[in-house]
Amino acid sequence: MKHSLLPYILIISFVFLSSTSIYSAENKKPHINLRPYYKIVPLSEIEEIPNIVIREKREGQGFIGHCTINHDYEANTIKDDKVVIDHTTGLMWHQSGSFKNMSWKRAKKWVTELNEKGYAGFSDWRLPTLEEAVSLLEPIEKNGNQFIDPVFARTQSSIWTCDSNVSSASLKLDRAWSVNFNHGLVSRNDIMIERKKVRPVRVYSSN
Repeated sequence: MKHSLLPYILIISFVFLSSTSIYSAENKKPHINLRPYYKIVPLSEIEEIPNIVIREKREGQGFIGHCTINHDYEANTIKDDKVVIDHTTGLMWHQSGSFKNMSWKRAKKWVTELNEKGYAGFSDWRLPTLEEAVSLLEPIEKNGNQFIDPVFARTQSSIWTCDSNVSSASLKLDRAWSVNFNHGLVSRNDIMIERKKVRPVRVYSSN
C-alpha cells in the first residue's frame, strides 16, 4: 500500500515545488518602471517626479527629498565586477562607480569607456535618468551619513544624471541634474564648472 502511494506523493511534491518556483520568479519581475531615456527636464517639472516626497524646496534649483519605492536589492558579482540588482524597478546598478569627480561631458565619456571594457559582461551601461537616480534616495541616513541603501558604495556621494536643463540666462543646455546622497538633494548644476561622480545603470529586465 505504501509503495502504491509513492508515485502520487512524488507527483504532488513536484507540482508544489514547481508552483513555488514560478511564484518566486514572478515576484522578481519589476513592477515599477522608471523613465530610461534622456530628457530635458525643466525646473517647472522637477516637483512632478513620481514616487517622491519633497521635504524642502530649493528655489530655482531643486529640492531635498526621498523616494517612496520599496526596493528589493540584490548584491551580486558578475565576472568579478560588483553590481546591485533592483528587482522592484528592473534596474542593474554599478555597485560603486567612478572614484573621481568629473564634468558632465567627461562622465558620459567615462561610461563609454566602461562599456568598451564590458563591465560585468555588459556594454549598455549609461548615466541614470533623473527618475532613476532619485529612486535611490532613502528617507533616512542608512549608509553612514548618506541617504542611500548600504548595499551601495559610499564613495559616490553625488552623481550626475543624463538629464539636462536650460539656464534662464543663456537659454542654452548648460545645466544637468544631479543627486546628492549626503543631503538628499536634487539640483541642477553647471556642466562646465561643477564636478560630480558617476554611478552607471542599465535595464536588466522588463515586464
